[in-house]
Amino acid sequence: MSAKKMKVLLVQDVEHLGKAGEIKDVSGGFGRNYLLPKGFAVLATKSQIKQAEERLAAQRRKAEAARKDAEALAAKLAELTLTFVVKVGEQERLYGSVTNADIAAKLHEVAGIEIDRRKIALEDPIKRTGEYEVPVELASGVSATLKIVVVGE
Repeated sequence: MSAKKMKVLLVQDVEHLGKAGEIKDVSGGFGRNYLLPKGFAVLATKSQIKQAEERLAAQRRKAEAARKDAEALAAKLAELTLTFVVKVGEQERLYGSVTNADIAAKLHEVAGIEIDRRKIALEDPIKRTGEYEVPVELASGVSATLKIVVVGE
């Protein structure tokens, strides 16, 4: 006796099975008793498959547009140099530090560019004067390097 298979279209990501929008062959019992009642999947009819393909195409177009915007922003950031004038003590050490939040605020103030501070990959706060190159993660696979100059007052 062979188990009946059914084709389902995943509506949500299901661990160990697949991501939303994928069409999977599952056993009849798993589909009827778990996936369909919980709303994780729908039966893979022709119209459901077509809708899923259209959604995936729209998501791809949106992701591509976001990537192009991120690349344009990366080019803009590569040309930019942010200068921080701060109070310094002995041996060019700062009173306080320059953090990723300070960099995000200065970036908004100087260039009008809003970037979440968590995307500025500053390993440790800057505590000395000098020139620094700070990586900024803009989108999946797109990053830029921002030049930071810290000078004493």
